[in-house]
Amino acid sequence: MGILEGKKILITGVLNDQSLAFGAAKLAQEQGAEIVLTGVGRGLSITQRTARKLPITPEVLELDITNPDHLDAVKSHIASKWNKLDGILHSIGFAPSACLEGDIFNAQWSDVSVALEVSAYSLKALVEGMLPLLITAGTSSVVGLDFDATVAWPGYNWMGVSKAALESLSRYLARDVGKHKIRVNLISAGPVKTIAAKSVSGFNAFETLWGDRSPLGWSLTDSEPVAKAIVAFLSDWFPATTGEIVHVDGGYHAMGA
Repeated sequence: MGILEGKKILITGVLNDQSLAFGAAKLAQEQGAEIVLTGVGRGLSITQRTARKLPITPEVLELDITNPDHLDAVKSHIASKWNKLDGILHSIGFAPSACLEGDIFNAQWSDVSVALEVSAYSLKALVEGMLPLLITAGTSSVVGLDFDATVAWPGYNWMGVSKAALESLSRYLARDVGKHKIRVNLISAGPVKTIAAKSVSGFNAFETLWGDRSPLGWSLTDSEPVAKAIVAFLSDWFPATTGEIVHVDGGYHAMGA
């Protein structure tokens, strides 16, 4: 019996089989969970094709996280299907190219507001939209994917600011939903070669640097360590942990040089 046996999990952010969310979805199924995926816009058909690569092909629901009607439709569908949610993986992020190019002065508010809404505020929108289902589960877990926002990274710019907002938001959400026995935690993952990573101009610099500085080493093509951490936090094995940011990065974050 797996550690997610009988659990119903909503997983966002599966684009292809290289994405961190795909690795988590696959392991969640292997550990006994029933899952539903979400996709958006032109990426919806890609998510649907990728879903067929999982051990059991799950449903894929359309979810534009900025559209309240989509959130209501997803909530209604899951309510009729399961009547509860034991867990959510928030793997949603986007920034217009202006937010990732040049320096911090390059982007204007029209671009920055999009990055902040999709990459940070979306965690609140998703938790709020699914809150009745999370409460019905009795105890539940929300896990978000993060990238260490304590320092400035090359080419990350306003996405880094958005991740800092996500980190702060996760703590406030943990405070406000704890009374419902809902846990909110983030996994600060090391760099992995995904579609999202390709938009970060400084990403290639991580290839040798991360492996050299991480005490445990690091592979940019292996999503399994991150997937295992996500599944662990979606399980019942961390019943008293919330508002936490756990680094799964080979130990890179702890090294000064």
